This record gives sequence, C-alpha cells and structure tokens, in this order.
Amino acid sequence: MIMKNKRLIAIVLTVAVILLIPFIAMQFTNEVDWTRSDFVIAGGILLGIGLLIDLVLRKLSTSKYKVPIIIAIVILFLLIWAELGVGIFGTPFAGN
Repeated sequence: MIMKNKRLIAIVLTVAVILLIPFIAMQFTNEVDWTRSDFVIAGGILLGIGLLIDLVLRKLSTSKYKVPIIIAIVILFLLIWAELGVGIFGTPFAGN
C-alpha cells in the first residue's frame, strides 16, 4: 500500500513540475499564453498517461510486452498533444 502511494505521489509531483514550465514561462514572455483550461487539460492528459504507464508496469510481468505497450502509449500521447497544440490532423478535437 505504501509503495502505491509513493508511486502516485511521484506521478502527481512530476505532472506538477511539468506544468510549472509553461506557468513560469508565462511570467517572462507573451509567447506562452495558456488559459486555466489549457492547464487542466494538460494536467489531465499527463496524469492519465502517467497512471496508464504505471498500470502497465505493475500488471505486466514480462518486459516483452511492457516496452511496446509503453511506446504505444507515449506515441498516442504525442499525437494527442500535437493535435491539441497545432491541429496537425485538422480535427474538430483541436478546435479547427
């Protein structure tokens, strides 16, 4: 039980640190202009990805399956992030 809590705390702290990057950048430049909803969406996606990877690491016993599944999760994350950021696919999901 304690190990699960430590992992969860590490995931949440990692997400917070990642979200601090654009927050701090917004204090120094107008190039970064995130709204509250941007932070909420980014935090949700990052937290979801972190928890999903943690689930894969805990539930699968062989690295034969762990590595390809984690790579697929990361690729999916990057595609969603790129679509939300610049709309590379032009879907309504990105607001285009």
